[in-house]
Amino acid sequence: MIPTTAPAGMVYLPGGIFKMGSERFYPEERPVRQVCVDGFWIDSTPVTNRQFSAFVEATGYKTFAERAPDPADYPGMPQEMAKAGSLVFLPPEPPVNLADPAQWWTFRFGAWWRQPLGPGSSIEGLEEHPVVHIVYADAEAYAAWAGKALPTETEWEYAARGGADGLEFAWGDSLAPEGRMLANYWQGRFPVENQLLDGWERTSPVGTFPANDYGLFDMIGNVWEWTADWFAVPLAGPPRTPHCCVPSNPRGGREADSYDPATPGIRIGRKVLKGGSHLCAPNYCQRYRPAARIPQAVDTSTCHVGFRCVWRASSEPGAGGEKADSRSLVRS
Repeated sequence: MIPTTAPAGMVYLPGGIFKMGSERFYPEERPVRQVCVDGFWIDSTPVTNRQFSAFVEATGYKTFAERAPDPADYPGMPQEMAKAGSLVFLPPEPPVNLADPAQWWTFRFGAWWRQPLGPGSSIEGLEEHPVVHIVYADAEAYAAWAGKALPTETEWEYAARGGADGLEFAWGDSLAPEGRMLANYWQGRFPVENQLLDGWERTSPVGTFPANDYGLFDMIGNVWEWTADWFAVPLAGPPRTPHCCVPSNPRGGREADSYDPATPGIRIGRKVLKGGSHLCAPNYCQRYRPAARIPQAVDTSTCHVGFRCVWRASSEPGAGGEKADSRSLVRS
C-alpha cells in the first residue's frame, strides 16, 4: 500500500531493482551493476528560491556563502580572500583551455543565494528557479527543518531514470530526439558559445521541461543536486547479479576516502552530486544523464548547485539520512 502522509509536492516511488551506472561515458560511472532500493517519496522538483526563502524566514538561517571563512580553517589562504562569497560562472573570451576551469569560474565576493551573480543581482523574478549557492550543510539544514532528508545516490539515480532501466537518458538514448530540448543544458561550444536552443542561459523555472515517467522534473540539467553519499568509485562486479545477492540500498564510501587525491594537504570531504546542470555541454561534461556523478567538496557553493529532498515513509520523517545539528539551523 502506498503511504499517504508525505508532505505536499512529493512523488512516491515504490522501489525495486534497477541497473545503476553506465559503461559509455566516464570511469567513475562504471561498472553497470544491479541494485535494489526501497520505496520512498521524493520532491517533484528541486527546492526553489521561494521554498528556501520560507525556511530562512522561519529560522534565520545563514548559508555558508553568507559567512566569511576563517583563515585558520584554510591554511595558506590570503587574508584578502577571507570574505563571504561563492563561485560564479562567467563566460571567458576565446581561446579557452578546457582543462582549466579557472578560466570561467570566479570567486565573487557577495555572491549567495539571494544574489546569485554577486552584488547588484537578485532573485526577483526567479522565485520558481532552483535555489543555488548551497553547500551540503545548507541543504541538510533545510531538509531537517522540512522533516525530510537528502537522497542517497542510489535513490537519486533510481528516481532520475523514471523506470527507463538501461537507457542513457530518462527519455531514451538520444540527447535531443528530433531536435527537442528536454532539459536545460548548454548547446554550443562550452564555455564561449551558448546557442540557447533550450531558451535559457542560466537556471530555468522548475517544471519548464517535461517530467520523466515518474512525474519528476529537472532530474537532468538545470542544477546539480546534492546527495547524502560520500564520493567513492563503485566496486567492480558482474552486471548480472543473482536476484538474492543484489545489494539493497547501497551507500557511498567513507568521508576519509572521499578526499581529493589531487590535493592531499586538503582534507575536506566530498559528496556525490547528480544530474548535471545548465553548464553541461556535448563538448564538455556530458553529465546530463542519470548515471552521471561528480564529487563536490562539502564547503563549496556555486551558481549551478542545488538540491531536492526525500521522505522515507517506513520511518520517521528525515530518517535514514545524515541529520543536521539542530544548533546549525539558526546562525548569527
